[in-house]
Amino acid sequence: MKKNVLHLIPSFHQGGSERQAVQLVKLLVDEGSYNISIACLDRNGILFDDVKKLGFVDVPEYTLSSFYDLNMARQLRRFSKYLRSNRIDIIQTHDFYSNIFGMFGAKLAGCPIRIAAKRETGMRSSRQLFIERRAFGLADTVVVNSARVKDYLAASGVATDKISVIYNGIDASRFDGVSADRDGLRRELNLPSEYRFVTIVANLRSPVKDHAMFLKAALSVAKKVPDAGFIVAGEGDLLDQTKQLAANLGLSDRTFFIGRCTRVPELLWVSEVCVLSSVSEGFSNSIIEYMAAGKPVAATDVGGASEAIVEGETGYLVESGDSELLADRVSSLLLDPSLAEKLGCEGRKRVTEVFSTKAQLEKTLAVYQRELSRKGA
Repeated sequence: MKKNVLHLIPSFHQGGSERQAVQLVKLLVDEGSYNISIACLDRNGILFDDVKKLGFVDVPEYTLSSFYDLNMARQLRRFSKYLRSNRIDIIQTHDFYSNIFGMFGAKLAGCPIRIAAKRETGMRSSRQLFIERRAFGLADTVVVNSARVKDYLAASGVATDKISVIYNGIDASRFDGVSADRDGLRRELNLPSEYRFVTIVANLRSPVKDHAMFLKAALSVAKKVPDAGFIVAGEGDLLDQTKQLAANLGLSDRTFFIGRCTRVPELLWVSEVCVLSSVSEGFSNSIIEYMAAGKPVAATDVGGASEAIVEGETGYLVESGDSELLADRVSSLLLDPSLAEKLGCEGRKRVTEVFSTKAQLEKTLAVYQRELSRKGA
């Protein structure tokens, strides 16, 4: 008899954790070894359309306002009742908030196998880290998306044999077959034809993405490469602030804020170089998307960036905050298109070999089987 697996997804907004969670659910549904179900903390978000296509329409929602109020207790009771009534054998959570709620709820329900996740280093207050550690204490396995996150967790006291590294997966075929008509794509994306674009795909919800570093580097690049233009793809509360910084730097005429982009392959096709300027990451989806599109990458050396980018072969790594070195790397790629093409080709090759959805699925199934065997199920 197939075991029942529940994925508790934070929301269906287009963040990295959410996209990876929905992708993994689809892979598991298609593979067919387990009965897959999903629940969430927030049913809102564009990715809900994707889960509806998989047949998940009535998704249970457990809305939270705090971990420390009566609503939390009520939702935990609802959730644990759901787990018991649906005979859930394995629960897997995907981010900080679903870890806390999911692990405590699964413990109350007596769910046999509990799999949590850690996808970033830093970013949390001491109070948040304290409660997260309690949740990890209830987990049988903590899935991390890079070796650097594993080291971070181990240093905080989580046993290494409890940590499983499963890299983010990407379907590189999504980036095949994009129209070669760059001018046509530029018009569709409302981008002018006179610039060669340097692109960053990162949400504007948190300063952790450090768009200020990107724009400071852009100013230096523009002085060296007159036809350089810059694309900021992402949405969030920091949008107006970031636009104002671009204006203050005199970059408004060549910096294009396009909001949430649902056509990432097309966007990357019209880009020359791709950048990530974060001060903290787990393992960036954007980096492997850049590489899957065959674009050279210049990124800050945080989280798992060095596990994706091979320095000088698929792109470049710089220290967080070093906008001048970032500008030098980007400028060198714009000024040497043959080098940019070479690094982009090597990046594409690396993604297909190391960061495939096939590898992600196989390693996830291996974790399930290991835990079932260990529990004697």
